[in-house]
This record gives sequence, C-alpha cells and structure tokens, in this order.
Amino acid sequence: MNLQKNTNMNKHNGVIDDLSNGKWINPADNKNYGIPIKKIEISESLDGLEAELINKLHPNQKLLLVSDPFTYKAMGSRIINNIKGKANIHEYVWEKPSSSIEGVDFLRTKLQNYDGMIAVGSGTVSDSIKYATFLEKKVYSVFATTPMNAYTTGTASISFKGIKKSLVAHYAQGVFFDLEVLSKCPKRLTAAAFADVICRTTAQVDWLMSHKLLNTDYQPTPYYLLALYENEMIKNASSIASGDINALALLTRISAIMGLGTSFTQTTHVGSMGEHGISHYIDMFAKDIHPGTSHGEQVGIATISISKFQNAILNNDSPPTINPTEIPEEEIIQKLGEPMLDNIKEIMKPKLFDTEKSDYINNFFSKNWLEFVQPLREKMLDYNTIWNSMGECGALRTPEDAKLDSNFYKDALKYARFIRDRYTILDLAGDSNQLDGLINV
Repeated sequence: MNLQKNTNMNKHNGVIDDLSNGKWINPADNKNYGIPIKKIEISESLDGLEAELINKLHPNQKLLLVSDPFTYKAMGSRIINNIKGKANIHEYVWEKPSSSIEGVDFLRTKLQNYDGMIAVGSGTVSDSIKYATFLEKKVYSVFATTPMNAYTTGTASISFKGIKKSLVAHYAQGVFFDLEVLSKCPKRLTAAAFADVICRTTAQVDWLMSHKLLNTDYQPTPYYLLALYENEMIKNASSIASGDINALALLTRISAIMGLGTSFTQTTHVGSMGEHGISHYIDMFAKDIHPGTSHGEQVGIATISISKFQNAILNNDSPPTINPTEIPEEEIIQKLGEPMLDNIKEIMKPKLFDTEKSDYINNFFSKNWLEFVQPLREKMLDYNTIWNSMGECGALRTPEDAKLDSNFYKDALKYARFIRDRYTILDLAGDSNQLDGLINV
C-alpha cells in the first residue's frame, strides 16, 4: 500500500504537517518554524505500511526492532510480520526493560552490529532507546503504543541510582501513531496521557512566573501551538475515554505537540514544572509504598494540587510576603536521607532568596502585584475545568484514587521543591509560609 494513496494518512496530523515541512508561521514573530523529526504520522491504521515508513527514513540500514512483552503483543509482532523480506530488520523482545543507565548500557551492547533501532512503545523502551542511540551516535524511529508526549521529545528520562534525570538526547527520525492500536491500549494510559498534557496550564504559569521573578528564560512558541487544540481536547474528554478515534487523534496530536515543545525551547520547562517535580519525588522516594502509578497518572494528580495552589495565591488581590528561603535540613535528613542534603543545597542555589532578595521582591509586589499576576491568570485554566475534564477522561485525580499514602503525598507536596532547581508555585508558597496551610486544606 502506498502512503500517498491511503486516505487515512495525514487526516489527523493537523498543524504537524506544516511543522514537518517547515511552513508553520509563528504569530509571535511571523517566521517559519520546523521540527527536527522528519516524519510524524497519526493515522487510523498503519497496518501494512510499516516497511514503507521505515525504508523511507532508514534506507539501506540494518536495524533492530525492540519491544517489551506487552508492546510486542500490541504491535511489535505485526510489524515484524509485515516487514519480512522488505527491510533489513531483526527483532528483540526486551523481557525486563528499565529506563535506567544500566538499561541504556545494555541496549548499547545490542546496538553494536546495527545502524539503529526501531522502538515499539512504551515510555521505558522508547526513552532507553532514545538515549542509547544518542550515546552511540546512531538513529532510531518509534511506533507508539500509547498517545503520550514522550515520543516526540528530544530528552530522555533515565534513572541513575534511583534518581531520575531528564537528559538531553536526540529526536527520532520518525514517530508513528496507529490510532487503532492506541484505542486498544489500557484506558488508564490514555487518561494518563490526557493528564500529562493538561498540565500545560500549571507548567506555563510556573515557567512564566519564574521568568518574571528570576529572569529565567521563557519562550511561548509551543503554547501557541497547544492553544490550537487544547479547548477542543478538553471538550472531548469523555469521547477520548470511550476510545472515539477522532477524539483520540486529537489527544495524540496535542501530545505530539507538547513533546515537540523541547525543539523550540531546548528545555523541558514548557511542560514540566511543579507538577512534574511532585511526580519525580514520588518515583524517587516512595520505594516500597509506591502504588505502581505511571508518570502521567502522578502528573495528573499533581497538576490538580498545583492548580489549587496557583489559584489560591495568584487569584488573591493581595500579595504574599516573601521570607528568606529556609532549607529544613533536619527534616530532609529524616525524610530523604543525609546524602540528599548536599545535593539539595546545590540544587537550590539558583532560586534561594536571601534577605536582600526577599526585601526586593516584597517591595516589587507591594507596587506591582496586580500587574504581575494578570498575565499569569491569563494562562491559568480554571481549577474546576481541570478537575471535571480529568474526571470525564477517567484520570486519577487524588492520592486516594491512586492508592498513594496520603501522608507521603503531603510530603511530596512539601519537599518536591527541594529536588529540582526550577522555580515554581511550591517555592512561592514555601517562601511565603503558605505551603503547609495549602497542603492541609
């Protein structure tokens, strides 16, 4: 089957086609923008098209197709059957994938006799291949098995001795979304993907706030793209949950755009601020009481918490009073272990407020608070909109939904600000002595 003759192709790509062709015009500067991924395809079905997609991007290359036991059943076995005799590809089912540096090193040994890899889902497989091929200076493409945003990013989430890091890697040559496959993935993964893109609102507010207070970099380009589809996605939350192909295509498109944000900003800040810090805290420190929730599920729960905090503080017409930043060393040693304390002191340096800085901010707030919060309010989704749409999509919304220990989650809200150098509403709430009160509401 020829790609050009398949009427289902390109139907669901929307603005992504303009980005792939370098023809999207950014309204902020009227310049044309493109993306580093050569081909993104969102199609109702890619069955029978796999060899053509691969050969077009990987001509005359010897490739290893990697899946895990779940993604092999979902799509990997079909791909192998469809490309036999049509491409130079071998298969490998990674029985116990791990998005750790050990897992990456293992894949690097598998890469030695190949020009690149083809990943078949999941986030663990995709991120590990992304980083392994980056280190080996080889190429990869990915067939997605969920509608999440990690497939189109140029970064990889990899653990080092239990500490998760977002690392600069490289982009796939091609990212392929088969909506029929996606419609059959576990509903909780679809809901998690929804949660992981609706966090746009909390991430943008945090990032813009950091820019205004600390003069950190801020680039709005990805948000113009996300705004094309966000409201429609929210309105179709229940249809996404029911597996409607058109609604699922909408979620997939906005997820792909969210992932592409890193190509415009060279940072994950565009969709990863306070809410992601909370998710990282859970993954790093829950250990035996971790309920097995996915990254996206945790981000969804955290997005609701961060939204509550942002609405409470930034919708108040009176400014908070900022105090010098205090690092609760004894509490951190008790909760996180003494080895973490030195790391935290280093992490906190870029956003540590001393007396002079606090006085300066308080003086600024006293004169300019409403002017300061107005653009932040414009970026915020209403809390009830987030809560209701996530419910309609079937996403987890509370630690109780996730069977996550409530006291541990309160610790995550309180201490997550100390494990990343990104300034967020958690820092503003902490330095103004409001965080404990908000957590316990």
